[in-house]
Formats: sequence, C-alpha cells, structure tokens
Amino acid sequence: MPGEMAGKWRSLGLLMLAEIAAMSLWFMSAAILPDLTREFPISDFAQAALSSAVQIGFVFGAVASAFLGLADRIDPRRFFAFSAITAALFNASLLVVEPGGLTSILARFATGVLLAGVYPVGMKIAVGWGQKDRGFLVGTLVGALTFGSASPHLLALLGGTDWRWSLSVASLASAAGGVLCLFAGLGPFHAKAPRMKMKAIFTAWTNPKIRYAYAGYLGHMWELYAMWAWIGVALAVSFSAHMPTETAIPLSRLIAFLTIAAGGAACVVAGIMADRIGKANIAIAAMVISGTAALASALTFGGPVWLTILCVLIWGASILPDSAQFSALVADYAPPDQAGSLMSFQTALGFALTFFTVQLTPLGAELIGWPGVFVLMAIGPALGILGMLRLKRLS
Repeated sequence: MPGEMAGKWRSLGLLMLAEIAAMSLWFMSAAILPDLTREFPISDFAQAALSSAVQIGFVFGAVASAFLGLADRIDPRRFFAFSAITAALFNASLLVVEPGGLTSILARFATGVLLAGVYPVGMKIAVGWGQKDRGFLVGTLVGALTFGSASPHLLALLGGTDWRWSLSVASLASAAGGVLCLFAGLGPFHAKAPRMKMKAIFTAWTNPKIRYAYAGYLGHMWELYAMWAWIGVALAVSFSAHMPTETAIPLSRLIAFLTIAAGGAACVVAGIMADRIGKANIAIAAMVISGTAALASALTFGGPVWLTILCVLIWGASILPDSAQFSALVADYAPPDQAGSLMSFQTALGFALTFFTVQLTPLGAELIGWPGVFVLMAIGPALGILGMLRLKRLS
C-alpha cells in the first residue's frame, strides 16, 4: 500500500509537470504577437487566425479522438507523448515559416489538433488513480492546465523582444513534457476499451447524469474563455478612467495574470473540498460566486480601481474550479472504458462554444459596453446551475 501510494503521487507529479509544459503552446502566438507584428507585416485577419486556429484545431482533434475512442483504446501515456512532441515540432516550425502566412496558420491548427491529445488524455490518466478523490485529481490537473496556459506570457516577458527564444523554449518544454509522461504510471482504476466503440459517444445523450454534467460545463465555458481572453483589455478601459493610459495598460496586464492564476490555485482547493461535500455542490457554489462577481464587476466598471480589482480577482478565483468537477462527474458516471472518449467530447463541445463567445465579445463591447458584456457572461453560470440542480435530483 505505501508503495502504491508513492507510485500514485510520483506519477501524478510527472503528469502535472508534463501538462504544464505541453500546454505552454496554447497561447504562444498571442503572447509573442506584439513582437511578431513589429518584425513582419501581419494582417489583422492573420493575427486573429494565429490564435483562433489553435482553438478550432483542438475542437477538431477532440471530436476525432472521442469518436475513434483513442484515449480509451491505446496507452494514454504514449498518446500524450506523441501529441506533445509532435505539437512541439509544429510550434517550432514558426521559426522557419513566415509568421501570418497560410503555412503558419495551418501549423497553429495542427498544434491545436494535437493538444486534444494532451488535456483530455491527461484527465483520463488522472482519474485512473482514484475514485473517492477524483475531484482533487482532476482539479489539480486543471490547475496545471491553467498555469501552463499562462506560461507563454511569462516566457514572452523573460524573452523580451526575442520572440524566437520564447517560441523555442515553449517547444522544448512541450517535447520534454511528452517524454516525462512516458514515465508516469497508470492507476488501478484505469480501464482500456478492447476495440473502437463509436456508439459509446452517444452515452453523452442517453445517460441523463452525463447530459446534465455536459450542460453545466457548457454554461461554465460560455463565461470562462471570453473572460480570460478579454479581461485585460476591459480592465485597461476601466482603469483609464482614473489614470493615464501608459499606467492603466501595465496594471491591467498584471491584474489579468493574477486573475487567471487565482483560478488555477482555487482548482486544487476546490478539488479537495469536492471529494468531501460533493462535486455538484462545489460546481454550484463556484458558479454562484462567479456569476455574482461578473455582475459586481459590471457595476464597479470605471469606478474605484481597488474595488474593480477586488471584484475581478474574486471572479477569476471562482470562474475555474467548477471546470474540473464537471469532468470528474463525467468520469464518475461514465463506464470506465468510455471515460476518456466522453471527457474528450465534453471538452470539444465546450471549446467549440468558446470560439464564438471569444470572437463575439469585442463586438458586444462596442455595441453595449464592457459592463453589458459582463452581464451577458453571467448568463452562462446561471444556466449551468440549473443543469447541476437537475443532476442532483437524479443522484
């Protein structure tokens, strides 16, 4: 038993490091975009495409993986390693192709496709190590995902104007993460499907508990990435009402980073609590707080800077912890040999939704202002709460 526990924490530690390293590729093009545009004439369309191509690719890859049952049919460590190492190669190709050209956009799309073999597959490995502590296991993995997603901004800061250094370090980190995952073990609750079962994906509809977990997740994703992607821009507008632009912009970037990081840290704490008081209860509590914080941020927008910062930090800390619990609930209610496919399909649906919310958010800000957009974001957690309440009635 002590040896098994040691193996569990060693494997999970390697998995978390691998997740952080591989997910450093996600926002890399956005992090180095200011330096790229100083060196190359990149059109507005190409600038947007470099970032959105990753998201579209992730959805494509996650759907394909789910329908083919890849995470449940093959060793997930090898799937993770292949995906992380190959994604690193596509990311590194930006060093030799013209940034903003069609080839670079396709490389970012391919990176997104391959990252679908990192995040959902990492969850498959994590849930194989426990049943009673799955809230904590998935919460820690999502925390690692968050820190990995934020790391390109740190690399861009350390690299200064040398975007090639930042890009190279992220590529090397992802490749190293793929190798690390090979040394992680598979837990006693890991299950493998003997053959491809395309019908397994329809469990997402025929099983009402999984269906309501999906519904809660979609409400959560309505809010999450739109907030993450644009909170820095929104805060700069809010702070500019009280300070010069040259002061407002750096402050908004700092608060945006702290806001995202707060969610990653909160995931671990919420995961521990979820295993004690219930995953659905934690998800509901998180959505109540995040929805309320979104409305509070709308009310304080353009007001006292310290009050806006406080509201946004609370929003950031509460906007993410429910994400892990939706995935853990799917793992709980899914047949063990379908868990990887169903979690992959869940993330595919969620990220498909965020593609539209992220693109429409700045348009909404022009039409109704940032406070109005924050109010619209609060609709997501409100609908997610309804999904969780219905799930609880079935439990």
